[in-house]
Amino acid sequence: MKGDALILVVEDNEANQLLARAVLELEGFTVEVAGSAVEAREALRDGAPALILMDIQLPGEDGLSLTRALKADPATAAIPVVALTAHAMTGDREVALEAGCAGYIAKPIDTRTFGFEVRQFLARAAARTGEDHTLVAS
Repeated sequence: MKGDALILVVEDNEANQLLARAVLELEGFTVEVAGSAVEAREALRDGAPALILMDIQLPGEDGLSLTRALKADPATAAIPVVALTAHAMTGDREVALEAGCAGYIAKPIDTRTFGFEVRQFLARAAARTGEDHTLVAS
C-alpha cells in the first residue's frame, strides 16, 4: 500500500486529533480519527488500517483494554497498535507492551519526528507480515 497507508488515530482530545491528523497527512498518510473505543470499533468495521495509534486514557473503555480486545480478536489481531499517551512514566511502556502494543509514542507528539516514528512502526509490521506500508517521497 504505497503512498496512502491508513492510520487510525484513537484519541479523545480534539487538539491532539487535529495535530496528529495534520502531521500524518502532511507525511502522506490517510488518517481516520476515533474519539473513543466505541468509535474505534465502528471505524474498524469499515476496514483494517495499517496502524492504530491508541491513546491510553479514553472515556469509557480505556486504550489498553481496547488494545487487549483487538489483539484477542483474529480479525484485528495483526493490526499493529502503538500507544500514544501523555503518561510517559516509568513502567508505562511495559504496561503498553503487555497489553499488546507494538510500541509507545509519548505526547505531546514531536511534529519533527512523529511521521518518522510512524513509518518505523509500519516498517517493522511490514517485516513481520511481508506487506509494504512504507511511503515513497514524490
